Amino acid sequence: MAEQEQWNEPDRVRKAQRRRAGIVSFVAGFVATLAFFAFFPGLPHVIDWGAVLVALLAGVLARWSRLSRLSRVTNTTHPTN
Repeated sequence: MAEQEQWNEPDRVRKAQRRRAGIVSFVAGFVATLAFFAFFPGLPHVIDWGAVLVALLAGVLARWSRLSRLSRVTNTTHPTN
């Protein structure tokens, strides 16, 4: 039983790191986009539903790009063969 727990430990750690990276990248993309809409000169300084939806899309895109990069780096570092 202890061997099985040790075997699953790296996978659990890797999944936790991926989850944490996804959350951080989503929040960073969301906040950066909202800050852009709030403070960029020339735009109306009003956060409306359109800005919130674009910020959500930017957060999802940031999360997707970060996780795809992590999986690409992981696959080249630790081949499955």
